[in-house]
Amino acid sequence: MASRPSSGGQGLYTPEILAAAMELAQYPWNDALPLKGSARSRSCGSTIDIALSLDADGRVEGLALRPHACAVGQAAAALFARSIPGLSKADIASARAEIARWLSREGGLPLWPGFSLIEAARAFPARHGAILLPWDAALSALA
Repeated sequence: MASRPSSGGQGLYTPEILAAAMELAQYPWNDALPLKGSARSRSCGSTIDIALSLDADGRVEGLALRPHACAVGQAAAALFARSIPGLSKADIASARAEIARWLSREGGLPLWPGFSLIEAARAFPARHGAILLPWDAALSALA
């Protein structure tokens, strides 16, 4: 039997992860939002489409998501959606870089609110691409 990476005694698909994934129903797809982007994880094939609108200052005002991802990717998208309103492209890019450093074990737990929810997923490299999907899709939409 192959051993799996330890996640501190906590399973990857916890009730909290699954509950967060269900939050995405609060962000249904909306073709009326003008900025659209998408991202695909090379490691697992998960995808996400995002639609955004910005306020007069260039900060995120409206959000719609269309995820096709594992529960970890969906939970990451829920964390993204909870805290994205009011952020700029620079804020999103900075957070994405911080998350990537953490995933590669070059930085501490990201300051993004609630990120400890998916902390166990760092031990599963095949899920790293799914975690980054919403930030990548948002940067695609804002390009």
